[in-house]
Amino acid sequence: MTLLVGDAYDPDCPTRHILDRIGDKWAVLILLTLAEGPVRFNDLRRRIGAISQKMLSQTLKSLERDGLVSRAAFPTVPVTVEYALTPLASGLIGLLTDITRWAESHVGQIMAARRAHDAA
Repeated sequence: MTLLVGDAYDPDCPTRHILDRIGDKWAVLILLTLAEGPVRFNDLRRRIGAISQKMLSQTLKSLERDGLVSRAAFPTVPVTVEYALTPLASGLIGLLTDITRWAESHVGQIMAARRAHDAA
């Protein structure tokens, strides 16, 4: 296997696609929810809230394709599907948690800055 090294400033580098994926709000919320353990599709949708079934499905497929989420189907009627983080994603969770905590603790300042900017 060839180990690639990325350059996010190169417009042709796949790193940009990865940054786009992990910078997407739905992907972040899905990954943070799955950090608590495997979750079924409908439970995931309820926990995240305000995400359409189509968007959740698309985002899960993209995260699975990127190797960040695994999908397990169980032979029940109807079929039960669970999603979980892969080992690759586990290194990302701490960073996403830190970013989320930063956003939560600074939301008041950011909203005030927006109001001040919009009033000017």
